Amino acid sequence: MKKLLLLSLAIIGQINLLCAETYVLDLEKSIELAKNKSYEMQRLKQSLKIAAFNLKSTTSSFKTHVDLNLVSPQYTETIEQYQDSNGISFFPIKQLNYQGNLTINQPLPTDGRLYIKSGLSDIDDYNFDKRSMYLNTQFGLTQPLDALYGGYNTIKSSYKKAKLAYENSQKQLKREELNLIYEVSSAFYSLLSVQKGEEIARQNLDRQKEANEIAQSKYKSGLIKEVDALQMEVDLAEAQNNYDLSLINKSSAMNAFKETIGIEFSDSVALNNTLTYEVVIVDPERAVSLALANRLEIREQEIQIELNKLSIKQQRSQGMIQGDLTAYYQKNGVSSDNFSTGFSNSLNNSFSDLKNRPQNYGIGLNISIPLIDWGENRALVNAAKAQLKQNEYQKEEVKRSIEREVRNLVDDLNSSLKRLQLLEKNVTVAEKSFEITRRRFADGDIDSQALALERDRLNNAYTSHLSAYISYQLKLADLMRKTFYDFQHDLPIN
Repeated sequence: MKKLLLLSLAIIGQINLLCAETYVLDLEKSIELAKNKSYEMQRLKQSLKIAAFNLKSTTSSFKTHVDLNLVSPQYTETIEQYQDSNGISFFPIKQLNYQGNLTINQPLPTDGRLYIKSGLSDIDDYNFDKRSMYLNTQFGLTQPLDALYGGYNTIKSSYKKAKLAYENSQKQLKREELNLIYEVSSAFYSLLSVQKGEEIARQNLDRQKEANEIAQSKYKSGLIKEVDALQMEVDLAEAQNNYDLSLINKSSAMNAFKETIGIEFSDSVALNNTLTYEVVIVDPERAVSLALANRLEIREQEIQIELNKLSIKQQRSQGMIQGDLTAYYQKNGVSSDNFSTGFSNSLNNSFSDLKNRPQNYGIGLNISIPLIDWGENRALVNAAKAQLKQNEYQKEEVKRSIEREVRNLVDDLNSSLKRLQLLEKNVTVAEKSFEITRRRFADGDIDSQALALERDRLNNAYTSHLSAYISYQLKLADLMRKTFYDFQHDLPIN
């Protein structure tokens, strides 16, 4: 049983290995992979689709709509009550009803609508062997009068709101895309950091093994004290422990990176990156100008201000004189025949009656005048105006915050570049100094303590240089998402 279980686990493991993919990634490939596989990006793309469909729905509502309603057939057999001066009586009903109505509706830019209704209704009464047919055609117009003289136009406002919502979704998608680029960059360089840290720990372990072998050989020859040899063994154990910890950190960072870019944990990843960089000098005034022109937070505030203006107009219209103009022209035709007449003959009789019967028409004007509301609507309008002013102040605050943020980031970037260039020289000096110290220790000119100090200095130089390199690269990525401009390649982000 135990062997069967182990065999099953081995088979499952082999299947997972066969299904796993291997990725050789640099930063650009990691970003493209995350754009296609990241759940957050997929969710935002669906949000953009929702806004696009809502915009299409709004624009479609302006077009001619045609609806057909059919009742074919509806049979009724029941008893109904009738009451008159002689009292209450009951009578049976046996009817078959056919009905069809066609409605053509055309919204107008003035917030009104034109419509045409045409219908046919046929009721067959089996109790009296009668067929009653009704033809109806009606042309009509409804028009809110306040929309004609500066009132709130629902159609135009709905369209503008849908456009602004779609634009806002586009802006959010672009912002999150840049945020994703930064998050992927951060995860990429975090993984690179622990991988390079693992390399530094392995090199340190190799150097410590070599130093320990030299120390043990000298101790056996009586050239150094026992305490120095024991200290070398302690240093070797510490180097081995640091290397083991670096492997654990590497595994943890690898899983975090896979989760960020949206690939399976069973997939293999190899980073293709050397610690090379381009010197990028950024003018703070240009960076601020680009940020103010491109940052989505500013446009989002502008969109909110436009929506506030629509709200003010809508609220103000509630206190205005409102009215509706309605008009219609109608032709009817009816017929009442025996079943023996036939359906087509009844239809012809109804149509003849429609042509001969005088037309129906009507026109009306409904007016609503607010007389006393004790300042209720005016207070609501003033509240909407205050909200507009609040958003205007917020827009200016956002602009100042962006300028401060970008200026500080450019200063940090330029400072990070200088520090990186300085630490590059420090690494070169530390490597040469350690090599000299290692030879002197091998020749017996210095003790193990001096070698350990020089080794620590070299490790610190490697670590500091790696930290400065990652900090510089992340600040470049951060500046790109804060300005929508790639200063490294001197290109705008489309």
